[in-house]
Amino acid sequence: MTSKLDQLKQFTTVVADTGDLDAITRLKPVDATTNPSLLLKAAAMPRYGELLQDAVRVSHGDLDLACDRFGVAVGLEILKVIPGRISTEVDARLSFDTQATLRRAERLVELYDQAGIGRERVLIKIASTWEGIRAAEQLEKAGVQTNLTLLFSFAQAQACADAGAFLISPFVGRIYDWYKKAEGRDFVGADDPGVQSVTRIYNYYKANGHQTVVMGASFRNIGQIEQLAGCDRLTISPELLQQLADDQAPLPRKLNAETLGQAQHTLSESQFRWAMNEDAMATEKLAEGIRQFARDQEKLERLLANNA
Repeated sequence: MTSKLDQLKQFTTVVADTGDLDAITRLKPVDATTNPSLLLKAAAMPRYGELLQDAVRVSHGDLDLACDRFGVAVGLEILKVIPGRISTEVDARLSFDTQATLRRAERLVELYDQAGIGRERVLIKIASTWEGIRAAEQLEKAGVQTNLTLLFSFAQAQACADAGAFLISPFVGRIYDWYKKAEGRDFVGADDPGVQSVTRIYNYYKANGHQTVVMGASFRNIGQIEQLAGCDRLTISPELLQQLADDQAPLPRKLNAETLGQAQHTLSESQFRWAMNEDAMATEKLAEGIRQFARDQEKLERLLANNA
């Protein structure tokens, strides 16, 4: 019998949403992605203790630089056990500053380059604010590929495609969380608002020939993953990857490029901001996500400071 995980890998690139090397080695994803929350968890693991101290030592009291060095150090360890790419995130506190995002992204790329890792194995993660998307547009033109994260709305997906972003990460589980709380009921299968959001984006991209990769993220259960089988990529936690690996039932493909989608519509800044204003879920979850990542970034900085 073939596991659901192996079946999924036949038509979707599987990405590990973790900094846990043991889990990555065991479950064999193609790519991996980290964020401030995952780096904070990694910092608490004994295997990363020396990397944490090294990041502090060579940064000479610069906590921003120490955080970037630690993030890259974790990324380098992960790249040893995956064949594909690592996504490393820009400080969420820069989400509304295009130029600062560009400078931090360039530093991350430089740190990987100094370690002998080429741009073809790195994606720079940036929050899908208007300013972040503009930074991604410039990075893509300079040959640095990006992963636009904290994506909750169709407007964000449109703007990312317009900017030529390499990849987007729509957050299925957080969309589901918002609607479950707002409406006081659960959602399963194709009725899940998070699943519907990614399906709409996928169909729009394929119908209009957009090359931007759709990578569903933030899953709460394997039912959401099953509904998005066939999506370009899915980034999945070790716990859910293991559930898929342990399940031998058939896993049919749900998404395919032949499905009709909406006609292309390019968004101006004012149209983007209005669309976000009209989408309470996306506005709230984007702001909340940036705040959460910022708090975890600050916790990581304190941890690094204590190791100085």
